[in-house]
Amino acid sequence: MAAESTSPETLTTDSASGSQHHYCIVSDGGRQYRVSEGQELEVDFRPIDAGSELVFDKVLAVSKEGKLYLGAPIIDGAVVKAEVIGLAQGEKIYVQNFRRRKNYRRKTGHRSVSTRVRISEIPSGT
Repeated sequence: MAAESTSPETLTTDSASGSQHHYCIVSDGGRQYRVSEGQELEVDFRPIDAGSELVFDKVLAVSKEGKLYLGAPIIDGAVVKAEVIGLAQGEKIYVQNFRRRKNYRRKTGHRSVSTRVRISEIPSGT
């Protein structure tokens, strides 16, 4: 079974066939996110109140009406604005330590806290 490859021609024809999908790729906290307007996502924790605005200034790529604008490495002047919804906690992760034959066992856990945001505005291409 051969893996299917996507050629650049199919990418441009698929996106130009009437779907006006507008998205950006932003970098934040060492991770890259593909975001579009109205999307909700969780980013690293920031001590920001709910309802305030968060700005992502490291925009790596913008796709608008079938055209892809790439930065080298970022697009100058392009910012993505997001509204902070609130805090979110992840699942509990258990960590077990033990030393064999020493009667030493420890079980600890933690829940990482992240900030939940809703993308409100993305750049309209350059």
